[in-house]
Amino acid sequence: MVGIELLLPVLIIVILIFSQSIKMVNEYERVVIFRLGRLSGVKGPGLFLIIPFVDRALKIDLRVVAIDVPKQAVITRDNVTVEVDAVVYYKVVEPGAAITQVENYMFATSTLSQTTLRDVLGQMELDELLSERENINKQIQELLDTYTDPWGIKVTGVTIRDVALPETMKRAIAKQAEAEREKRARIILAEGEYQAAEKMKDAATLYQGVPTAIKLRELQTLAEISREKNLIVVTQQSQTLETGNIAALSKAVSGNSQVMPGKKEQ
Repeated sequence: MVGIELLLPVLIIVILIFSQSIKMVNEYERVVIFRLGRLSGVKGPGLFLIIPFVDRALKIDLRVVAIDVPKQAVITRDNVTVEVDAVVYYKVVEPGAAITQVENYMFATSTLSQTTLRDVLGQMELDELLSERENINKQIQELLDTYTDPWGIKVTGVTIRDVALPETMKRAIAKQAEAEREKRARIILAEGEYQAAEKMKDAATLYQGVPTAIKLRELQTLAEISREKNLIVVTQQSQTLETGNIAALSKAVSGNSQVMPGKKEQ
């Protein structure tokens, strides 16, 4: 009986130690093992064993983490103050370095993202900031990736989410856009006038070489004008009108002597 009473506590202790020795992590997790204060290695995923009271295990998530960078007041190279916020995506690729090379890799990456964002945007003008976001995102990503590489951190992407402009600058940009549209409209109108003048010059050259063509054009114009019933058109082929033409004209005028109210004879 005495042996059984001694064996039972020992068995319980062994079971407790064994239960503390078995660890399990998911596919997207790793565990950094410190044995008596020294880095022993990285284990996972799945089941593995550690030495209780000797090993210390720290779990690291390998999934991509999104950092919401708060709005940063940035003064651009052309002295315009804007507020910019962005999102930074990163993941841990070396769990051992992420634990041993930096005290808190999450806080360090977030702080570094804010300072890098201000430094890069401060070297650019406002027009570049508004029109070249893709290049700016790539540049910030490359800088962050270079800085965090010793920490075992891989920056996978950077996105500038919003650029807040002062109201005065918004009005100035609106005026600039309006002036640009008006300039384009005037250029298009001038180009149309130039092309019309070119065509008219070509037509005049053609009519000068073929006088019959200008006469046919004149008759066509008269046919179009004759659709108006209240008009009298006088044509002249020479400097003086013949007697027959004058008589015909007088007869036409006498036939249209009664004019409707509100209309004029021309």
